[in-house]
Amino acid sequence: MRRYTGDARRAVAFPLGGFGTGHVALAGDGSLRQWQLSGVANHRGFLPDSFFALRVSSLEPPDDVVRLLRSAPIQPHPTPAPNVSDADVPDAGKLPPWPTVQRTEFRAGYPFAEVTYLDEALPVDVVMEAFTPFVPLDHEASSLPLVRYRFTLTNHSAQFRHGWLLGTLQNGIGWDGVTPVDGTRGAGYGGNVNRLVRRPGQTGVLMDHPGLAEDDPAYGEMLLWTDGPAAALPRAASADALLRFVETAKLVTPVQLGDYSDDALRAAVAGGVSPMRAPSGPSPAGHTWDAGVAVAFALRPGESTTVDVVHAWWFPNRYADFDRFGPRHPQYNRSRFWVGNHYATRFGGALDVLDAYLADRERLDSASRAWADAVSSSDLPEPLREAISAQGTLVRSPTFFRTADGKVYGFEGALGESTRNWNGDVGGSCPLNCNHVFNYEQALARLFPALGRDMRETEFAVQAPDGTLPHRVVLPLYLPQLHDVPIGGPERPALDGMLGAVLKTYRSVLDGAGEVWLRTHWSALRHLVDRIAAVWDADGDGVLQGDQPVTYDISLHGPNMFVGGLWLAALRAMERMAALVDPAAAAGYAERFTLGRDNYDKLLWNGEFYAQPVTGEAFDFGSGCLSDQLLGQWWAHQLGLGHILPADRVRTALASIVRYNLRTGFAEHGYRVFADGDETGLVVCSWPLGGRPAVPLRYCDEVWTGVEYQVAAHCLYEGLTDEGLAVVAALQARHDGTRRNPFNEIECGDHYVRAMAGWSLLDAWSGFGAVPQTTRPGRYPFVAGTGWGVVTVAEDGSSSTEVLGGTL
Repeated sequence: MRRYTGDARRAVAFPLGGFGTGHVALAGDGSLRQWQLSGVANHRGFLPDSFFALRVSSLEPPDDVVRLLRSAPIQPHPTPAPNVSDADVPDAGKLPPWPTVQRTEFRAGYPFAEVTYLDEALPVDVVMEAFTPFVPLDHEASSLPLVRYRFTLTNHSAQFRHGWLLGTLQNGIGWDGVTPVDGTRGAGYGGNVNRLVRRPGQTGVLMDHPGLAEDDPAYGEMLLWTDGPAAALPRAASADALLRFVETAKLVTPVQLGDYSDDALRAAVAGGVSPMRAPSGPSPAGHTWDAGVAVAFALRPGESTTVDVVHAWWFPNRYADFDRFGPRHPQYNRSRFWVGNHYATRFGGALDVLDAYLADRERLDSASRAWADAVSSSDLPEPLREAISAQGTLVRSPTFFRTADGKVYGFEGALGESTRNWNGDVGGSCPLNCNHVFNYEQALARLFPALGRDMRETEFAVQAPDGTLPHRVVLPLYLPQLHDVPIGGPERPALDGMLGAVLKTYRSVLDGAGEVWLRTHWSALRHLVDRIAAVWDADGDGVLQGDQPVTYDISLHGPNMFVGGLWLAALRAMERMAALVDPAAAAGYAERFTLGRDNYDKLLWNGEFYAQPVTGEAFDFGSGCLSDQLLGQWWAHQLGLGHILPADRVRTALASIVRYNLRTGFAEHGYRVFADGDETGLVVCSWPLGGRPAVPLRYCDEVWTGVEYQVAAHCLYEGLTDEGLAVVAALQARHDGTRRNPFNEIECGDHYVRAMAGWSLLDAWSGFGAVPQTTRPGRYPFVAGTGWGVVTVAEDGSSSTEVLGGTL
């Protein structure tokens, strides 16, 4: 687990929540931020009065220490990083009245985050571990809308200590997730109801808002729960009242009898511990209720205890009310287009969510721990280990959601600080399922192949009659799709995205989709590739020519290896798939591949890398060194397709990309700033041999982590270990917590999909599933289509596997 201390905690915000269920982040100072439970992406969303606190008392010496379990807000960096907001402290200057702890330390190994609270005045050591179940290949187990917070308290003093661990939560039902809330006052509040839940060994507060219509976007339930010996204040009008409840709490009988056993504590709290009365009934107009559970504990010197607190939620309504690309349809203006949340169809409310977790708690906890340990204890170099661990945060970020019918959708990212220049900072960025950005995504499809397969099915479901694939999906799917209309980013169907659809389909086949599934989509694949050949390879020389819309939101024009490499990889993948379901077609794809490979190589190789003929067209990169020039070869290695270009030239080109494009020191360049000052990063394109066009490739001077990851992984595949590690180390250094969040890699929005290329580092280093160029002995995690676990590579290159989940 990586450790963050001091100023390195400033921008740490660790996402918690299940796949497609909403999100809250645990910050490096121990506070909870970025509340996005109802599905509205909003990095600045803040739910007040939701925190943890501790009171520790003793008879002799007479002592009573109270602390908020968070440190004081960390002062802003003197030069904050542009385009990010993770370091913002939404309640700075508005903290509840108890003192904070002196400092915190934060450790993370996804899906677990750990905060150690340090204060010389506290007679107990306090460590909190937070997580949401995360089990590779099991997307349902990984889609629970809850967070479990486990506190471990250890009495390091020489005296007997007792006290209260307080967990609180505001009833946020009715909040739109965006409008600022002032204390308990907020738009949408009023008539909120908190109900005390008492079950054997359990105490909780169930929260709802009966006055809301059942189809209201903010309709739902929340739950605050513990299985410790707890007293509850089910309704409170402020954080001050919650803290006062704990200040007045007493354990009379245990103190008198000296019996602090669990049974005695539970009996004591059942009889009431405070003279404070909770307000009754629904909350007044414009206000909501807070709630708190105070868990009693008692510790002899050296003793430890654990306290679990759970936040769970259930919001059944999601609407396709986000920005739409393509022509505006005025007739849709008053239509809300309910699509729902899939997780809400599995559970009837927040208590059902809790019970589902409790019924399977041992397996969910142990499997999640097994995955975290497989990564953290592996022999991956530290930069790779941290990158692989953090990939899970992208999978379960607000970027993704799952509709009631079970379909999976993803924005390019979550609107944030980096998109305020054009689209504000609330909602999803650039909907939906953008296939050219998802060309880089590997983590979702590899960790949860069924979800990746579902995205392929949606992609082919919106195929145009002419065979092309629009690079964005309109939701609901029954609405007109983006056929024969300007799409946006770029205007016409992205050619690189269409080629990637072939590669992603073959990935699903390799990950267990099966021959029957492939046959279902084979005619669509053939129609797609035939269309590409007819439009861009009309002369049959295997080289794609003409206007080629791509992921840089522009079109390339002359032959180029960025598109060409994807084309070559797609042809080879079509050959492999044809061998399974349409053998007679395989030879044609093989012949076109060979012709294209040879012609591309002759046209574009300049001795150092693959450039582009100078066309004079705006945005073409000409003699430039494009970091993405070997994206197709990166894909080919992951799919076991071998080299699609001469191996020696591939390695030379990769070395050139790192030599020319890995830059230290950045000046203003007129586009978005993702690396600045004296930082190091890999730019999208450079012109080391001169010839930078008057209108260069769009975004050429930016640094995209998704591109950095694919270049680094490709270097590792080719045995260029130093180059690959240098790129990842630079990326990690920029995201060290001081200015940027290690768990939020941005581009056009937060939690950006392209960054999920980082998953490819794992197989590139370990060689699992492919033939590595260099044997790297060690013990590594793996995830295959039907099983996951640990692979051990011996010095002689042989390997053995330990399956921890599923089967191989």
